[in-house]
Amino acid sequence: MTSSTQTISPLRQRMIDDMRMRKLCDKTQSAYIRAVRQFTAYLGRPPDTATIEELRCYQLHLVDHGISPISLNAAITGLKFFFDVTLGDSERMAKMQPVRVPRTLPVVLSREEVARLIAASGNLKHQTALSVAYGTGLRASEVVALKVGDIDSGRMTLRVEQGKGRKDRYAMLSPVLLERLRVWWRVARSQGKMLDGGWLFPGLNPVEPLSTRQLNRAIKTAAEAAHIDKRVSMHTLRHSFATHLLEQKVDIRVIQVLLGHKKLETTALYTQVATDILREVISPLERLQPA
Repeated sequence: MTSSTQTISPLRQRMIDDMRMRKLCDKTQSAYIRAVRQFTAYLGRPPDTATIEELRCYQLHLVDHGISPISLNAAITGLKFFFDVTLGDSERMAKMQPVRVPRTLPVVLSREEVARLIAASGNLKHQTALSVAYGTGLRASEVVALKVGDIDSGRMTLRVEQGKGRKDRYAMLSPVLLERLRVWWRVARSQGKMLDGGWLFPGLNPVEPLSTRQLNRAIKTAAEAAHIDKRVSMHTLRHSFATHLLEQKVDIRVIQVLLGHKKLETTALYTQVATDILREVISPLERLQPA
C-alpha cells in the first residue's frame, strides 16, 4: 500500500518551521519553498550542498532565460532565507545580488471607463465587488476578505482586517457605495447566498469567500464587454481610485492612509498620472513674449 501523502525532507521541514516561527504568511512561505525547489532542480542535488559559485551561476542562468526583475528578486529572497536562516550560512549568498526593478506608471481608467466597466460586469455580486474596489481603493485580496460585520454605516467606514503587511485599517464608505452594498445584501440574503456574519462576497459555497482569481477573471471579462482596450486588472481600480482622489485635490497624505501605504513616496507616484492636475499647469512657453 502506497502513501498518498508526499514525504517532506528534514531540511524542508526545518525551513517550514523557520518560516512558521517568524509567522510568515502562507503566500510568502509558498514562494520561498518554490524558490528553493526550483534551484534544487537546477542543481540536481540537495540545495544545502551548493557552493557560492553555483549560486552565482544560477542567477546568470535565470537572467539568460529571460526572468523578470521581480521574479528574479523573489527567487533571491527565497534562497536568502534558506541559506541565511535555515542553514545559518549567509556567506554562500555573497555573489547573488538583487536587481533594480524598473518603475513603470500604473494603468489608470477615466471615470467614464470605470462606470462602463462596472456596468458591464456580469452579475450583481461582481458589480458590487468592483464598486467596492474602486470606491475604497482596496486590494483584491482585501475586497474578498470583507465580512458583513465589517460595514459600519454609523461611522461610514469599512474595517479592513489584516490587510497587506498584516495591518488593520479603515476604508472610506461613501453613501453611494453603502446603498449598493445594501442592495447586494438584500438580494444575496433572499437567494440564500450569504450567511449570518459571513463573507460579504461569498463563493459558490457560502462558507468560502470569492477568490481573487475569480474576481480578476470577472474584471477582465467586464473590460472586454465594455470595449476597454487598456490592460485592466483589479489593481487598476485601486490606481484609478488614488489618481481620481488626487485630481479632486484630496491631500496626498490622506490618500496614503486610505491606501495603507507605508511610505509617502509610493503614493506620490500617482502625481505622475493625474492628468487633470497636469492640464492645470501653465507651460512657461505660454508666458514668453513675442520676440
